[in-house]
Amino acid sequence: MATRSRDDREARRRIRQMEAKRALRQQQTKRRRRDNIVAVGAGASALVLAAVLQLTVFSSNPTEAEYAAAQAGLSSPSASPQASNSADVPAADTAAGKTFTGELALNGGVLGVRIDGTTAPQAAAVIRSLSDSGYYDGTFCHRLTTSETFGLLQCGAKSEDGADDANYRWGPLENTPSSNTYPAGTIAVARTGNNAYGNGHQFFIVYKDTTIPADSAGGYTVVGQVTSGLDVVSKIAAAGLKADATNNDGAPVAPVTIDSFSLK
Repeated sequence: MATRSRDDREARRRIRQMEAKRALRQQQTKRRRRDNIVAVGAGASALVLAAVLQLTVFSSNPTEAEYAAAQAGLSSPSASPQASNSADVPAADTAAGKTFTGELALNGGVLGVRIDGTTAPQAAAVIRSLSDSGYYDGTFCHRLTTSETFGLLQCGAKSEDGADDANYRWGPLENTPSSNTYPAGTIAVARTGNNAYGNGHQFFIVYKDTTIPADSAGGYTVVGQVTSGLDVVSKIAAAGLKADATNNDGAPVAPVTIDSFSLK
């Protein structure tokens, strides 16, 4: 009887461990699908929110390496950066030395934009190609931050949970600010953390001066500027976040979609 009792206790312990691991993986998956920007700290003397942009969205459970990293209190395991672009990524020379202007329409509001192929030719080539193909039409701006010194709207997701095609990845980083400061009106590229070749389809619009510390790969590619209509984003931010948002960081209270994105 004593042996059976010990076996029963051991079986229950293993079941609890399995349930805890499953719950952690489900929590990680939900967070990663939603959280393309992960807040990592705040200054003691000022409300400065440090963040690492993480664009990768997992459609299944995390890997064992990710689970081990979570157990160790880390945001991600050691990075293994991809060193080449996906086959369907346009060549940088298609945009090198060129400037593209156009309009980005969000929920009926229109932003004037300028995309700079001189300082960020690879990023400009990607944004121009995706906008020309109509890729962005109907995509979501799924992520909003509203801290005092950290304000941006992230766009280009195919669903409200922030999902993106993990098979579309490119680099390198370009035109990253050495000061880690992204002024209001900046358009920059979201990417996987710690990976210079982790850019994808998504980008973010900075609506107030924001500081984002570089990670081990560097900063985030600044590809352009909002030239008019930045108040469209400011009004979206002023409307607030959904109730499940944490640390001034989550989904906009009302869904935000890209009506159209045109460049010439």
